[in-house]
Amino acid sequence: MAKKMEMLLVSSKVKAILKHNKCNTAGDALDGLNAWAHWLIDQAAKRAKANGRKTVRSYDFIICK
Repeated sequence: MAKKMEMLLVSSKVKAILKHNKCNTAGDALDGLNAWAHWLIDQAAKRAKANGRKTVRSYDFIICK
């Protein structure tokens, strides 16, 4: 079984945004979003390193331009 990742999100804030958009929150929704956030951070770090930097910049999170 995969190791559970540290939660990076504020559950109440995510749920409030979903509620504002008239959506319910499934029990696994926050885990899925959290896993995606971890992946985005890992990708941004790899991009920064590939460009010879140790500092992650905002544009390292851009997926599509």
